[in-house]
Amino acid sequence: MNTKKINRQDALDYHEQGRPGKIKVVPTKNTKTQRDLSLAYSPGVAEPCLAIKDNPEDVYRYTAKGNLVAVISNGTAVLGLGDIGPEAGKPVMEGKGVLFKIFADIDVFDIELNVKDPEAFIQVVKALEPTFGGINLEDIKAPECFEIEKRLKAELNIPVMHDDQHGTAIISAAALLNALELVGKKIDEVKFVVNGAGAAAISCTQLYMAFGAKQENILMLDSKGVINHQRTDLDEMKKLFMNTTTINTLEEAMKGCDVFIGLSKGGVLNQAMIRSMADNPIVFAMANPDPEIDYNEAIAARPDIIMATGRSDYPNQVNNVLGFPFIFRGALDVRATQINEAMKMAAVKALAQLAKEQVPDKVSLAYRDKNLTFGPTYIIPKPLDPRLLTVVAPAVAKAAIESGVAKAPITDWEQYSNNLSARLGLDNYFVRTMNARARKAPKKVVFAEADNVKVLKAAQIVKDEGIAFPILLGNENKIKQIMEDNKIELDAPIIDPRTEELLAKRIEYGTLFFEKRNRRGFNFYEAKKIMRERNYFGAMMVETGEADAVISGLTRNYVDTIRPGIQAIGMEEGIKKVAGMYVILRPQGPLFLADATVNINPTAEELADIALLTAEAVEHFSIEPKIAMLSYSNFGSSQTDEAIKVRKAVAIAKEKNPKLIIDGEMQASMAFNKELLEENYPFSSLVNQDVNTLIFPNLAAANISYNLLMEVGGFELIGPILIGLKKPVHILQLGSSVRQICNMVSVAVIDAQIKCNNN
Repeated sequence: MNTKKINRQDALDYHEQGRPGKIKVVPTKNTKTQRDLSLAYSPGVAEPCLAIKDNPEDVYRYTAKGNLVAVISNGTAVLGLGDIGPEAGKPVMEGKGVLFKIFADIDVFDIELNVKDPEAFIQVVKALEPTFGGINLEDIKAPECFEIEKRLKAELNIPVMHDDQHGTAIISAAALLNALELVGKKIDEVKFVVNGAGAAAISCTQLYMAFGAKQENILMLDSKGVINHQRTDLDEMKKLFMNTTTINTLEEAMKGCDVFIGLSKGGVLNQAMIRSMADNPIVFAMANPDPEIDYNEAIAARPDIIMATGRSDYPNQVNNVLGFPFIFRGALDVRATQINEAMKMAAVKALAQLAKEQVPDKVSLAYRDKNLTFGPTYIIPKPLDPRLLTVVAPAVAKAAIESGVAKAPITDWEQYSNNLSARLGLDNYFVRTMNARARKAPKKVVFAEADNVKVLKAAQIVKDEGIAFPILLGNENKIKQIMEDNKIELDAPIIDPRTEELLAKRIEYGTLFFEKRNRRGFNFYEAKKIMRERNYFGAMMVETGEADAVISGLTRNYVDTIRPGIQAIGMEEGIKKVAGMYVILRPQGPLFLADATVNINPTAEELADIALLTAEAVEHFSIEPKIAMLSYSNFGSSQTDEAIKVRKAVAIAKEKNPKLIIDGEMQASMAFNKELLEENYPFSSLVNQDVNTLIFPNLAAANISYNLLMEVGGFELIGPILIGLKKPVHILQLGSSVRQICNMVSVAVIDAQIKCNNN
């Protein structure tokens, strides 16, 4: 759950600009020729139609039904906004579709129904069954949601789940099982207080009971107090949890209880209530957006507490995205006729077990937390854990098979796991993990071109997201006017190096700069004067430790922007040349390109150093570099100077780092065609490797390549990333978008984190 401040206009622009909305339909077959169209539609389409007529199950062979889920709502209980109607709920349903796609590669049509009557709603959804492989009910108010889901599960032959009910139940149940294990308590003995009696609270309680919780040990409260035998205003669902107690208030209920489950509203718990609980209390304060009690207040009240919330900024986030994408993935893949209790319980057990497994380095690095081990502050997996798909989906699929609701059982589980891994595009994952890692230790970043609206928007975003603390360079009045004109809400220091107030600082920086450059073309007067330029002033802020990184280059030539960084900060120990690297974001994973910005025609020795420098930079992203040194020649097929240069560079790099996976010279096509490489050059160290790093023989080749990949290939780029400097200076591509600037800030923050640790 994201609780950070979001600028209203930014949110509206995000949904409006470009193609309105967040999802689109893309053809999966060739449609370029007349023959393609004849196969796609008339007359060729008649053949799959007839095949499906003869065998209705063939609809899963010849159409998208098997990977298509409907997210259906009537807008009666949207987030915390209440009954806002189906049209107003559509952005949320589209967003749910995005999560299905990026976490489990499930396609979604969102369907908003202008229907409040449960019977009418049920009939409409039943009529949609031929189209979809599954139904995700969303944001339907209680108690109608219970009847709707119950009927649809009974009357449809495809999986149906109301995520508002079961998503939170599944994730919190996994956390509960692990928390009870840590405190040494049994679920059938502990006393529960469940504050809230809506769809999620009732579903949570029912699932806990399926795992052994006793009804007589559960006190449920709604807005009027404890649900007990004295109440005469209870509906049928609430009556299921009626207790014989005479307790009426939350304060009374909390005394001596072991587990608090909150699905109500923020601030209803206080420290005195927490202190009145039994030893080693378990508190899941899951109200949205503010928990029933603040995490820090609860920890201060009871050091022996195990605490979970719905927030991403505290440990143990109960986030539905840990469940629904993978549950539907498993259900779809075995063509389950329903999502039953066995499948939900299997998801719970899989999530609970995954939290006990050793956390991969890439997850720890993404969250900048080396202590992600099973314990009080880690009882459920993190949302960015890539293992979720290959752990939860198979568990759900197996439960579907074992419980007899699977129409297409899986026999080769290893192949299924491989297929799941191949489904996820790694481009989004790379950016999400990069940003998560930056947020763990945000740094002070100087924006040298703060009198630009895109730079200011990016600065606002990275501050609101907790990625960086911006420092703005430029004319204060101009910057404030731009912020006012564009409704940018950013509280950040503004520094104008040209003002008289900064004279002493310019002299200080100029003196230090002169000591570095006094035999390299600068006299003392020039060294002080040049500090009026923002790029030099920003670089000196980083050099003196008053800032951690500097970002510039949006409106200026690359050479003019890189020079201050090199002159003011200098290169890392042992580095003779800096280099520029781009990250190409591909579904198969990031592709790193160097040198794309600095060295025009490097020698063999320089090319080897660039390869080694790039390899180190790739490793900083928790990725093992697998490097192809590119040329127009393959392993000696040409004896020109350029081919020989690349060949020598490979040999030098291998000599300097024998463990490095690197080879060449080779053509780009050979680097990515595994069969061709193995068939023709079986000796290559890149055989059966997934190449992820390309080193180009000269600047022209690299520059042309990344521009073609961006403009013609349509790939998103991060960069150029300057590598080889002692401290972080990063140069924006001319005309970068706000998103690209934000990505570069994350890179700069991670770079600063690494270099701070190394110093």
